[in-house]
This record gives sequence, structure tokens and C-alpha cells, in this order.
Amino acid sequence: VQLQAFGGGLVQAGGSLRLSCAASGRIFSNNGMGWFRQGSGKEREFVAGISWNGGNTNYADSVKGRFTISRDNAKNTVYLQMTSLKPEDTAVYYCAAARRAWAGTVAREYQYWGQGTKVTVSS
Repeated sequence: VQLQAFGGGLVQAGGSLRLSCAASGRIFSNNGMGWFRQGSGKEREFVAGISWNGGNTNYADSVKGRFTISRDNAKNTVYLQMTSLKPEDTAVYYCAAARRAWAGTVAREYQYWGQGTKVTVSS
């Protein structure tokens, strides 16, 4: 199983980016998916999660109303649309495949991790 995240980059505060995570292998359509991030000198934190069929989503309070997670099971891809970006959103963003059909908020609930894509928001 491999997860490949891409779409990161440098953006000004208030701008938008869309991250994508492509999954290969046997796991995807039956598993919850999530996005986490880790800023410099900070612990990895949950950002957003989506259940196996997209029917349920959850978000960290810090991104609620600004970020939207979605998935396309036909393409084995999960997305994170980020709007109204703030400098504090600067981090390496990781996608992850959950152990179960739903997406929890804790890293240990996830089995597979992508390599991360860096997002830098300038003020």
C-alpha cells in the first residue's frame, strides 16, 4: 500500500490550495482517510477525516469552515481543499489510511501514511 500526497506549495495568507492523496494497493475504498499536519517543532495533529464512503467527515476546530475533505473512490484519491489560509497553517501535511471504515482523530487509528507535502503560508 502506498499513499502519495501532493499539491503543497507557497501561498499568501488568505489564499487557497488543494492537496491530493493518491492511494495504490488494496486499501482505500473500504477505509476511512485522514489528513494530519506537523508544523516545525510541533507535534503531528489531526486536520480532517472522511469515512469510507464520504458520508461522514470531521475536522479540527482550527480548520473548521476553511478546509474541506472529500474523496473519489473511483480514482482512489482523497482531497483537502484549503481556503482562507493562515500563516499558522504552515506545516507538512500527511494523508493517512485508517484501520477501519471511519476516520478517527488520533494518529494511532491510522495504518498507512503518505510521505507528506509541505504547505507554507506567508503573511
